[in-house]
Amino acid sequence: MVAMAKSDREFPSLTTERLRLRAPHMDDAEVFRALLSIPEVTRYSNWPDAPKKPYGERTMQWMSKLHASRSGCAWIIEDGASGALIGAIRFNHFERKWKVGEVGYELHPEFRGRGLMTEALRAVVAVGHQAFGLNRIEAWTLPGNGASDRVLEKAGFRYEGTLRQKAHFKDEFHDFRMFGRVASDPLN
Repeated sequence: MVAMAKSDREFPSLTTERLRLRAPHMDDAEVFRALLSIPEVTRYSNWPDAPKKPYGERTMQWMSKLHASRSGCAWIIEDGASGALIGAIRFNHFERKWKVGEVGYELHPEFRGRGLMTEALRAVVAVGHQAFGLNRIEAWTLPGNGASDRVLEKAGFRYEGTLRQKAHFKDEFHDFRMFGRVASDPLN
């Protein structure tokens, strides 16, 4: 992994063996909305099913502003060979006082099962601990999303328990399977 940022104020573009993680742009809105329109992508998330064009634009505006506002950081994941947008990964928010960040991600189903999201997550975790000074990084999954559980575990996260009916979206309450890692944990 190569981090191109010299401080937490400069956007940390990342390159891994097979991926490029770059800043989101408004030009990505329609492709990202199309990604969120795939039921497999939103099945285990709080993203709406079949979002309309304005939702893609609002989401890209939010992701584009996370780093500049110092409230989080989002990356578009591009396939290193083709340059195609294949997903996104982000710190949804930082609790700077506590040195904590929450991570979330999406990957196009055609690129699953190859270790790509684990590769992206490891790069983001390293930047989180090093450039952003986070001690703790958290993530949640919904019950039944074993693939995402495994991605987190491969990046050094530990399952810490289930928060029953933690959130309400898609017209029902959802349990959150909580995962966390601290800076002293091995990256795996």
